[in-house]
Amino acid sequence: MINMMEVTETNKMIEHENLDVRTITLGISLLDCIDSDLAALNEKIYTKITTVAKDLISTGKEIEKEFGIPIVNKRISITPISLIGAAACKTSEDYVEVAKTLDRAAHTVGVNFIGGYSALVSKGMTKSDELLIRSIPQAMAQTERICSSVNVGSTKCGINMDAVRLCGEMVKATAEATAERDSLGCAKLVILCNAPDDNPFMAGAFLGVTEADAIINVGVSGPGVVKKAIEKARGKGFEELCETIKKTAFKITRVGQLVANEASQRMGIPFGIIDLSLAPTPAVGDSIAEILEEIGLERVGAPGTTAALAMLNDQVKKGGVMASSYVGGLSGAFIPVSEDQGMIDAVNLGALTLEKLEAMTCVCSVGLDMIAIPGKTSAATIAGIIADEMAIGMVNQKTTAARLIPVIGKDVGDTAEFGGLLGYAPIMPVNGFGCDVFVNREGRMPAPIHSFKN
Repeated sequence: MINMMEVTETNKMIEHENLDVRTITLGISLLDCIDSDLAALNEKIYTKITTVAKDLISTGKEIEKEFGIPIVNKRISITPISLIGAAACKTSEDYVEVAKTLDRAAHTVGVNFIGGYSALVSKGMTKSDELLIRSIPQAMAQTERICSSVNVGSTKCGINMDAVRLCGEMVKATAEATAERDSLGCAKLVILCNAPDDNPFMAGAFLGVTEADAIINVGVSGPGVVKKAIEKARGKGFEELCETIKKTAFKITRVGQLVANEASQRMGIPFGIIDLSLAPTPAVGDSIAEILEEIGLERVGAPGTTAALAMLNDQVKKGGVMASSYVGGLSGAFIPVSEDQGMIDAVNLGALTLEKLEAMTCVCSVGLDMIAIPGKTSAATIAGIIADEMAIGMVNQKTTAARLIPVIGKDVGDTAEFGGLLGYAPIMPVNGFGCDVFVNREGRMPAPIHSFKN
């Protein structure tokens, strides 16, 4: 049972500490839209989305008004489009037409993003998968609200290095296709290992084929709330610090559970999961970096950063799982550079590097997120960075991701401006030594020995 007492207890968090529900994400299966005729496919997709999601925005606003809980985003995730379009899409241009249909549906229902312009290729690529991946640059350039993802590896299958190499090329091509907007298209493209079926957070959201016809997933946030709470634990030991984080995560998650239950009941759609990820915004005081610095680091990136992040992530999960029976998605700490003012400051001071960020991803379940790099960075180098991040996920049996933005025409010392929730980012230096021979090897990197658990 969730009662108004708990809502009242969180009022201060909402008013003074940036507590919000980051997203209600409505998952919609498009499996029943499959058609061999492209025009019919597009019509079915548009009709299905606009019918099922017609009340999503109004329901979210009603809950916000009734309970006083800000719900920042209302979004949609769909079945990976490489599966839905396989029968009808014979060229990459056909997939771009589907992307435009999705964008039109997003505009109609009023959501800010639809996730699921995706392909799952951890073991191999079908012709449909390859066509979709090759369509991504133009799809991102010609739409506003579509998010794309490619799952290129898993602990069970290994890493599809052919897909990694292709994704490196497509990241670079997407940057060039949206160069006039500081390569913004890459901010909506993420490469994943061990992608979860039920992730409500963009850009990696899609609805897995194991999911129901429609599902409500909620992503909670609250870095500002956690920071305020642990300020009271200054000078205390680790036990008290950890207890403080757990109790705060419990309260945050209960707010998300309330919103999820209300949205589910009002829309008549089953509740799926709560994602416990701490997700920052550009707002001052809503930063993962500031939490880590409050724990005791002079600047994020200093020695001890990875350990502090591991502890934070673990305590958030321990508190959250007591507050909801259905926890899923990523449930990690997002550590994007562009969306977190503390991270931006640390990069500008030289405290935080790309290599240190990679080390931090070993414990945070999200990965290299919103990292702006020089536009001259080669596709092979981008593929190498992606491969490193995928290997961390594969070996550690966890979700990792890479959302890299090679900003065309800009170099280290420059700043990329993305606007809105995406903020801005300093261009980070990339190791200049090549990896071309490595990433150009064909085939699949085998799964690790501990993958054999059957």
